[in-house]
Amino acid sequence: CRQALRSVAGPEVDFARAEREYQLYVGVLRGKLGLQVLELPADESLPDCVFVEDVAVVCEETALLTRPGAPSRRKEVEAMKRALESLNLNIVEMVDENATLDGGDVLFTGREFFVGLSRRTNQRGAEILADTFKDYAVSTVPVHDSLHLKSFCSMAGPNLIAIGSSEAAQKALKTMQQMSDHRYDKLTVPDDAAANCIYLNIPSKGHVLLHRAPEEYPESAKVFEKLKDHMLIPIAATELAKVDGSLTCCSVLINKASV
Repeated sequence: CRQALRSVAGPEVDFARAEREYQLYVGVLRGKLGLQVLELPADESLPDCVFVEDVAVVCEETALLTRPGAPSRRKEVEAMKRALESLNLNIVEMVDENATLDGGDVLFTGREFFVGLSRRTNQRGAEILADTFKDYAVSTVPVHDSLHLKSFCSMAGPNLIAIGSSEAAQKALKTMQQMSDHRYDKLTVPDDAAANCIYLNIPSKGHVLLHRAPEEYPESAKVFEKLKDHMLIPIAATELAKVDGSLTCCSVLINKASV
């Protein structure tokens, strides 16, 4: 907990509580939603390795192993590579030493990619992503006041972008709207951190949305409650948030038949 990267100094992580929140998260995915969950082994030498989203971008049958922007995180890719190989995905490795890419900067809408250019992701990283997923348009979005693009936005439905209310978030959304040929619906929440949610379309369950808990962001939770067609599942992430974590950070969703 003490060694994890964090953009601002703040209260210490309560490890026992972090573990409880994490087990609830995994329990929802595996137990409540019936997903097959593959957990990577913990590695005490890599304090940020719980944030698996940053080391791989998976779309259809292809997985791009990234080159994280923080040098201390680069070895995290090795465990992810072994896991993705076990799923028989087509694996592309980012070997260009001029490239950096964190998965937290990659928003896939179902029809195109937006890539945040941030402290952790650069233009070369975005270019390699575009080369890897040639069937989809890739647009870049400057990210200034947040760690990642998905620190203030995510998909909340098939055509619905959840977005925070801050000036930086709204500016990024405007850029995305200008870059795209498609018109997305938007769901604006008062808190940027609450705009990071997990949308799933599960055949037996329909539209499912994991979002930050009301005790953390009560006003944003009220906005999500307007999504009457969704199964809404509130999940707290108070401890991981202290080290810049959010809901999408802790998993890589792969749409694949059971193996």
